[in-house]
Amino acid sequence: MASLRDIKNKINSTKKTSHITKAMEMVSTSKLLKAQTNTQKFSPYMRKMQEVMGTIFGGNANIKHPMLEKREAKKTLYVVITSDSGLCGGFNSNIIRNFVNTVNTRHKDSDYGIVAIGNYGAEFFRKNGYNVIDSYRDIPDEPSFTQVKEITNKIVGYYIDKEYDKIYIHYNHFVSMIQQVVTESQVLPVENIEEFTNSETKVLGTYEFEPGEAAVLDVLLPQYAESMIYGSILDSKASEHSARKTAMKNSTDNAGNIIDTLTIKYNRARQAAITQEITEIVSGAAATK
Repeated sequence: MASLRDIKNKINSTKKTSHITKAMEMVSTSKLLKAQTNTQKFSPYMRKMQEVMGTIFGGNANIKHPMLEKREAKKTLYVVITSDSGLCGGFNSNIIRNFVNTVNTRHKDSDYGIVAIGNYGAEFFRKNGYNVIDSYRDIPDEPSFTQVKEITNKIVGYYIDKEYDKIYIHYNHFVSMIQQVVTESQVLPVENIEEFTNSETKVLGTYEFEPGEAAVLDVLLPQYAESMIYGSILDSKASEHSARKTAMKNSTDNAGNIIDTLTIKYNRARQAAITQEITEIVSGAAATK
């Protein structure tokens, strides 16, 4: 049976741990609010870009562009976004498990490459022999487009230079404070043209394109692909902070339960020790009579 000192030490160490997890929960809450704000600010930009593209596609159904053309998918590039560190529940394990299942289903040979954004995923893929062609870590919690432009430019460049024929992105989509959904989105080629030409985004007659629609698309389509990646990074950051907040809250609650259990155990052990001492005193007094 553990001594009173051992139980007391466990209570004190658990309290210290709960203080740390509580502080981390508060930090994650603050970062989550900022991440949500960044995501909300970016949404109008993406909607406006889709509106312009919807106008171009709606006005010219036969428009051609290299980033719209389907070609034989000989090599596929996957952009996988994880966190740089752990302590965020199933955030990383869910995205990695989903990606591994996808690769095992689609690919038998090494006809794919991985761009790992986040140290956790990069280390996992390298240790397990996956084909990692690029990795990025230490992405700021509030990244600006300028800070990730080098990453997005390079990823889009792989498609433009025909090194890869399809680009997918895997990340955790933020749904709510307690729910993140592993999501796969196709970045290139752009195939969901019908989404741009629906009634909500199509605004015919609003824009005049100079020097022409094709020239505008030459600039707009790479920016759209880059923005998809950037928006996914923002979305993933919000999911990461939400997952870490939930994990730290659960850890704090569990620590509280452990402290309560140990406190009861300590009180019972202390009561038993006191009872034992009283019994010994009484027995000693009776023996002297």
